[in-house]
Amino acid sequence: MKIRKRDYGDANLIGKRVETLRKERRISQKDFIARLQVAGLDINPTSYSKLEGQVRIATDREVYTIARVLEIPMEKLFE
Repeated sequence: MKIRKRDYGDANLIGKRVETLRKERRISQKDFIARLQVAGLDINPTSYSKLEGQVRIATDREVYTIARVLEIPMEKLFE
């Protein structure tokens, strides 16, 4: 997997945790984005990458859908 080119931002609290959980499950960004889209979240690769990098705010809908796709309680995203 690619190594992050930039430091994490501070625009959201969940980005780094989402990235960790996704990688633990060995899901590529591309596949994860596809799963999010199937779950009803309209998100593009650039926007998702910025979410993981904590460069942009994560919406409540995104937090909810990410937790659902990862099959975890939303609280786990904030650990």
